[in-house]
Amino acid sequence: MNYRHSFHAGNFADIVKHALVLWLLEQRQADGPVTVLDTHAGGGLYDLAGDAVRSHEAKAGIERLMASDDRPPLIEALAAAVIETNPQGGTRFYPGSPLLVARRLRPGDRYVGFELNPPVLALLTEVLEPVATAQARGGDGYNQVLAEAGANRGSFVLIDPPFEQPDDYHRAADTAAGILRADPKATVAVWTPIKDMETFDGFLRRLAEGGAGRALVAEARLRPLTNPMKMNGCALVVLNPPAGAEAAAGEVCGWVTERLGEVGARAEVWTTG
Repeated sequence: MNYRHSFHAGNFADIVKHALVLWLLEQRQADGPVTVLDTHAGGGLYDLAGDAVRSHEAKAGIERLMASDDRPPLIEALAAAVIETNPQGGTRFYPGSPLLVARRLRPGDRYVGFELNPPVLALLTEVLEPVATAQARGGDGYNQVLAEAGANRGSFVLIDPPFEQPDDYHRAADTAAGILRADPKATVAVWTPIKDMETFDGFLRRLAEGGAGRALVAEARLRPLTNPMKMNGCALVVLNPPAGAEAAAGEVCGWVTERLGEVGARAEVWTTG
């Protein structure tokens, strides 16, 4: 499955991921300065009049969210970020994780986003340029984030690959487990699509076999898992989740599945280990 950030920007999965990332960031900041590491940062800012037009996913995602009058409190931070990104109104531009995080860095915090694709790296560099404590770096984020995590105790790591390569599930799981071996106090959030349970269960087994320990699994399934060629849902798997993470994930995933899902949609939040 090829999950290009620009093609799917602003869809239901971005709502789940970004609402929870903002909440997780706030919890980590409450404990003091934090370094945020992002293995697959992407361009950081997306024009929904571009690639995303072809998928129509933003219309069924962020556009519906912004038009809603019953957004739960934990989604309001994301809605506010979208408003900030579109000062002329509307939802043409959507902020990715790098911009969402960079705008919320406090004194002592820093963000490092890795991007392998040179043209996308150039876009990311431009987006982050106004924020002195946010940095874009080229290269393989899976490899580079391990060294950074070891040097920055208690970091908050985002693993959000495009799933272009057949080994992305394995590398994401191995990297997450490796980060916790290097820094047991890190919080790691891994985003994955859900096409079928066999693939997703295999990812969770790989995490467990790598010694990742307890994980919070926040699933949002928009439709029954009857067509493995579709992204039927998504999950954010959080290692070392802070207190309150289960309730936060339930609020976000519950709203997304109830308001944006099809018949048979459901949210599940549970823990492993």
